Amino acid sequence: VVINHGDGVTTWYSHLSVIAVRVGQVVEYGEMVGQIGSTGFSTGPHLLFEIRVNGRPLDPLKYL
Repeated sequence: VVINHGDGVTTWYSHLSVIAVRVGQVVEYGEMVGQIGSTGFSTGPHLLFEIRVNGRPLDPLKYL
């Protein structure tokens, strides 16, 4: 799931077992976008979370 926040900022949520939103949907604060899963080459449930500005990844710890 990729959420476009405007001004070149996007957040990415990967390895979801359930995707609860659809393409083009407006997402509100606190709304569930999916459920953590164990997809790809993983050893257990986890979330890959990224913040990108103009396509460039940033360290999300600075914003959480």
